[in-house]
Amino acid sequence: MGALSALIVGPCVAPPLAGAVLYISQSHDPVFGGAALFLLAMGMGVPLLAFGAAAGRGMPTSGPWMTTVQRVFGFLFLGLAVWMLSRIVPGVVALGLWGLLAMAAAAWASMAMTSTVRTRWLARFAALVLAIVGAAQLLGAMGGGSDPLQPLAGAFGARLPETGLVFRTVKSNADLDREVAAAAAAGKPVMFDFYADWCVSCKEMEKYTFTDPKVKAALADFVLLKADVTANDAVDQALMHRFGIIGPPGTLFFGRHGEQRASRLIGFEAADAFVARIRRVEP
Repeated sequence: MGALSALIVGPCVAPPLAGAVLYISQSHDPVFGGAALFLLAMGMGVPLLAFGAAAGRGMPTSGPWMTTVQRVFGFLFLGLAVWMLSRIVPGVVALGLWGLLAMAAAAWASMAMTSTVRTRWLARFAALVLAIVGAAQLLGAMGGGSDPLQPLAGAFGARLPETGLVFRTVKSNADLDREVAAAAAAGKPVMFDFYADWCVSCKEMEKYTFTDPKVKAALADFVLLKADVTANDAVDQALMHRFGIIGPPGTLFFGRHGEQRASRLIGFEAADAFVARIRRVEP
């Protein structure tokens, strides 16, 4: 279970761990660094040990209500599986899976046996809401949509226009050096972004930060480069190792004198704070 949980926890822990390691390396204090990483490990592991040692003490006794709890958590686990698959399968497929899950939950809620009239009506209402959401997501998937929160955005050919930033993709250190040199010759700064399909924070940056009009305006004179390290092959690892990037997301800024480390971003940042960061970059 520890090895499997790393598949879920790893991408989420990488950005804060990278920030912690960078701060520790700047302190040049091995005792402080060891203590900080030890406390991080204890903070992540001790709660699991405590719950395991408790062995269910303090939990209410079992009964018919536990069956309902088991069913609810079963659907939650299926939702977690769909969420993890959405990192590697096409968006249309993921949206269809969300729709099927919502419809299945609606079918179960409509037939759930409850002890009181009030809970029975609540279950029927939940079934109605889930059925509407599931139907919308299935219809959106058939229409080519991919966003579970806006399932009908791609239905009937009514696609929303792309509003994100347009990047040029680089693969290797040689590609990056060539692009940065060309931008320096033209007198333009560079924003270089590390991205992966399995990186949740990367998708948050694309959806919430890179689509903001203020961010687009602030980056109007920048050359925008992106490294897709989804494959994590030897070339990707060499590119990340060059800059000390443990894992995406990572956003770097270059001027005529090279990278401006003070402006480097590891992890997600909201649009307003990101605009302030951009304005500190020197050409």
